[in-house]
Amino acid sequence: MSDTTPSRAPSLTERRKAATQLDIARAAVELFTEHGPDGTTAEDIALRAGVALRTFYRYFRSKQDAVAPLLAGGADRWRADLAATAPGTPLADALERSVAASLTPADAEAEEELLRTRGLLRAAADDPALRAVWYRVNQESEERLREVLAGLAGPDADPLGVRLAAAAATDAIRLALESWAEGESEGGDGSGDEPASLAVRCLRELSGGIDLLRT
Repeated sequence: MSDTTPSRAPSLTERRKAATQLDIARAAVELFTEHGPDGTTAEDIALRAGVALRTFYRYFRSKQDAVAPLLAGGADRWRADLAATAPGTPLADALERSVAASLTPADAEAEEELLRTRGLLRAAADDPALRAVWYRVNQESEERLREVLAGLAGPDADPLGVRLAAAAATDAIRLALESWAEGESEGGDGSGDEPASLAVRCLRELSGGIDLLRT
């Protein structure tokens, strides 16, 4: 289903399932940040989340897979925000605004979630399975983003241009978060270590040659 098309409201059961998955995801991120993936077991995550181990495995195949809901939630909110762009807004402007907004915490809870993501990316540096989950979530988000961009760009938009724009925007956020987590940006380019400003810079440089995003 397209991100631009209204969908039915989730049932109570679906909401409870999603809430449990998110609780498990937060517990996994906390433990990976505190003890590293090697020092964390599925049992540890289930205990921290307050669920039975069988509940953990009902939702996730591995301890690394458990972080996906937290990562995907941020991407879902970003695409929803972009899809709500006011008619007539240039696509390049809409993308830049939404990219910056997605990495600018609106409240303490959002700031805490952003810090969790940074801790997770640091923990993933030495864990290929955890990095694979990160890349998978980004790939899935890029695929869904194409639908949003196609709707905003209109029926006459170049399909390849839409794909390029989706790839550039997704990679801009991914690279910004990875650079922020690794501390690569500190003091070097005037952007400080703020992920929003890093993402805008990445987007501008990655999308400079995309006709669809030229204003």
